[in-house]
Amino acid sequence: QVQLVESGGGLVQAGGSLRLSCAASGRTFSSRDMGWFRQAPGKEREFVATIRWSGDSTYYADSVKGRFTISRDNAKVTVYLQMNSLKPEDTAVYYCAARLYGNYYLVTSYDYWGQGTQVTVSS
Repeated sequence: QVQLVESGGGLVQAGGSLRLSCAASGRTFSSRDMGWFRQAPGKEREFVATIRWSGDSTYYADSVKGRFTISRDNAKVTVYLQMNSLKPEDTAVYYCAARLYGNYYLVTSYDYWGQGTQVTVSS
């Protein structure tokens, strides 16, 4: 049974926008901090953004700061990633994940992951 499901990925031209969604399936994640990571072929899975369970604190990787916005709707148990001014280097599989402890930027801090959604930005 899938616990987190990403959607909203696709093909977009450089400078365009996409909005990714991550919905819980089978259980709620309203009390968990949530994060977005991405992984391109041949590269490590890297931190993108995170948001506290309360929604009052967010942190972003320097590479996306000012362009991406993470938000959550706890009533819908859904986390979003609004991506604007997309660049070819943003091309990757994007994953949402949930954590209870640890540093927000570490993959190992997250214990639940979605299946990923492909984002491709053409030049």
